[in-house]
Parts: sequence; structure tokens; C-alpha cells
Amino acid sequence: MQNSYSHSLSNNKQLTQKSVNRCFNGEQHYYSHESKATQSPMTFSIYLPDEALAGRRCPAILYLSGLTCNADNVTHKGHFQQKCSELGIIFIAPDTSPRSHADIDVADDERYFVGQGAGYYVDATQAPWTQHFNMETYIVDELYDLLRAEFPIINMGIMGHSMGGHGSLLLGFKHPSKFISVSAMSPVCAASESSWGQQAYTEYFGDDKALWEHFDASKVVARAGQQYVSILVDQGGADEFFLEGHLQTSKLQEACEKAKQPLTLRYHAGHDHSYYFIQSMMSDHIEHHWHMAQLS
Repeated sequence: MQNSYSHSLSNNKQLTQKSVNRCFNGEQHYYSHESKATQSPMTFSIYLPDEALAGRRCPAILYLSGLTCNADNVTHKGHFQQKCSELGIIFIAPDTSPRSHADIDVADDERYFVGQGAGYYVDATQAPWTQHFNMETYIVDELYDLLRAEFPIINMGIMGHSMGGHGSLLLGFKHPSKFISVSAMSPVCAASESSWGQQAYTEYFGDDKALWEHFDASKVVARAGQQYVSILVDQGGADEFFLEGHLQTSKLQEACEKAKQPLTLRYHAGHDHSYYFIQSMMSDHIEHHWHMAQLS
């Protein structure tokens, strides 16, 4: 099936279209490309409403997924397409890390919160991770520029779930000139102080805990100060990872108070960490980013 929106590829990058499916008043696309940042093939999905397919510039949301996920999970289970179709919003979901292929051996770990499928949206400084695990550079430089060059995007918000919620807060506050809005669902709010993050960061950055703080969402927010009109965060009250102390939502609330960053933080009784929670919150988050896009 051919894309009805004909975009010209830039000279130094190549997109390979993997699939196109009609979905509500738009199309769900998948692409792959060779990444210079990760030195590996990378895949992303992008939902294009009919306005974008016709060449009209639209607001976009960059969605960062959680541990063990790839571009498929939210694309298949997030239920964002209908709302994006109604509002005319582009929705992009990249992979969570580089991955091994037939001719590329990417570092991995048996711990699901460290190896392939993790990545934490940071640039590793320690071998063997540093060769491929450059997800911050990939997201905010390479993929961001590629998307803005190849698709009719007028502005972009960033959101995510779990590790991806950490990523959206981290990258949104480290690179506020690139994003007009930020939101998160069940985010890892203090990676440098959680057991997941401590084990991952020991691998990616070594034992320098002062360095870890530069990749901790709450600490970055506190240092950056107010960057957005408001940010939206939702947390399930029955979330097992929240109850076990992996997410540390209160640290983000404290950081926003210190930074004087307006925060809408909502707790939802009975909701867990699953895609059922993501489905339940998705429309509110899309509307949050749409509203911020109208203000920009």
C-alpha cells in the first residue's frame, strides 16, 4: 500500500516503510532506518491523521515506552489512534533501545531493566554499552530532526510510561526548546535512587553517582526550574511497582515544588501498571498535549 502523503527523504537518511494500515481517519505507518547514534537499525511507528496525509502541518506527540517494550506495544494496545484522528495529531512511538540483528551484536543483560528493551533514554559512557546505547542522542537529535524533516509536524510534545515516563520528564526538561509539552504515566521519577536505575546506571555510567544525577528525572526538573505551563502525571494506586518503591512519585512532586513547575498529579485507585491503565489515561494525555499545542 502506498502512502497518500508523499514526503521527500533527506539526503543523508533513508526511511524504509514497513507497513501502512488505514485506521480511523488516518493511517498507521511503520518505518525503519539506520541510526548513526545507535549504530544499528531502529524502528518507529507513526500515526498520521488525514490532515497530515494531505500535507497539512499538525502537532505531534513523541511517546516513549517502558521496560521490555518496543514500538509495537503502545501502537497495538495504547488506543491512541481514534483520539489522534479526531484532533488531528501525529503520534510517534520509537523503540526503547538498540537491538541485536544478524550482523550487529548489541550489548545485553539477563536483567530486563538493564539490557535490550531498557536504555533509559540516556547515552551510556561505559563499555560495552557506549557503542550502541545512545538513546538520548537518538531521540532528541537524530530521530527528532528526522521526524521534523520528513513529516508535516508543526510542534511536538513528549510523553511516556514507566521508564518512558522517566524519559519524557528527563528529555523534556533537558531539552525544553524542542518540546512544547510534557506528560507521563506511572513514571520512574528518581532513577538514581531506585533499585532498577541503580543497577542500570552502574552498567551505563560506572560508580560515579554524581553523574547519575544528571540522568535522574526529578533532579533534572529541580535544577531546570519551570519550563512548561503545566505537566500532567497519572499514577495508579494499585500499581505494584509504585507500591514496591520503584517509581517514587513523591520525589517528582517535591522537585516540581522546588522548581515552581506547575504539576497536575493524579492518583487513580485500583489501577495497576499495565496497558489497561495506559488505555484509561491516553485520551486525557492526548488532550493535554493538544491544548498545549494550541497555546504555542
